[in-house]
Amino acid sequence: MNISMDIAVNLEFLDYAFMQRALLAAILVGITAPAVGIYLVQRRQALLGDGIGHVAMTGVGLGFLLSWSPVWMATAVSVLGAVLMELIRWYGKTRGDIALAMLFYGGMAGGVMFINLAPGGSNANLTSYLFGSLSTVSDEDVTAICLLAAFVVLVTVGLRRQLFAVSQDEEFARVTGLPVRALNLLTAVTAAVTVTVAMRVVGLLLVSALMVVPVAAAQQLSRSFAATFAISVAIGVSVTTGGTVTSYYQDVPPGATIVLLTIGMFILLTVLATPLARRRARAAAQAAAQEAVDPAECAIPATRPPTGKVGV
Repeated sequence: MNISMDIAVNLEFLDYAFMQRALLAAILVGITAPAVGIYLVQRRQALLGDGIGHVAMTGVGLGFLLSWSPVWMATAVSVLGAVLMELIRWYGKTRGDIALAMLFYGGMAGGVMFINLAPGGSNANLTSYLFGSLSTVSDEDVTAICLLAAFVVLVTVGLRRQLFAVSQDEEFARVTGLPVRALNLLTAVTAAVTVTVAMRVVGLLLVSALMVVPVAAAQQLSRSFAATFAISVAIGVSVTTGGTVTSYYQDVPPGATIVLLTIGMFILLTVLATPLARRRARAAAQAAAQEAVDPAECAIPATRPPTGKVGV
């Protein structure tokens, strides 16, 4: 009886509509952010999500200024920003870093300016998008998040072989006939969509951590792409759900809570994986030493050749 009462008390947050919306959004964020992040980590573009988050601030400000949905406006602006980033990466060999810096900081400045120009707007309206907020996730936000998350999952799972090939070696992928530039552009656009999916729960300034850290934590346990993908998504769902529930009971910011839980998971898995990594390294060293002492071409055959006369 007491156990059932404790469970009922612990699950009381599910009685509130805003928590139901927040949990659904958190689960979708936990799936989509690592699903895109694994390709960004492979491409050594771990901070791309952070840059897109800065640009998306302009979209949020425009949404308030034009009285449109900030989520959809942020999606449009962040996708445009992601395309510009890819174009700069392709053609801006010498001044690319300066152009990217102007794009990032211009996005932040544009967001602050537009939201202050909006009727009744202030920087307080921007805070929930910067750091996440549970109580402000509306039904319209959930609909937009579900549609955008479906696009992200479709791309990251349906094109996983092509995206993985391009992320590993662009030149080899180009030789095999893959449309490398189109796939790079699709990855950037998918990352931009993921940022707008996550901004209501984690916040624009913290979403990059959720795209990268679960992948880094999963890599402590596995080097296989498929296993790393599955583990990182499991970690993402666990920390976003746990962070959302913790935020409700402890009245702490959800974005910061989720990111701290993610970092804690990375540290825990690193500690647990260290002995395993040492055993693997020791076994590999012993195998290499044995191979050097007794190479395959000099090894004694497992079966003796038949005896008797050999015909000429």
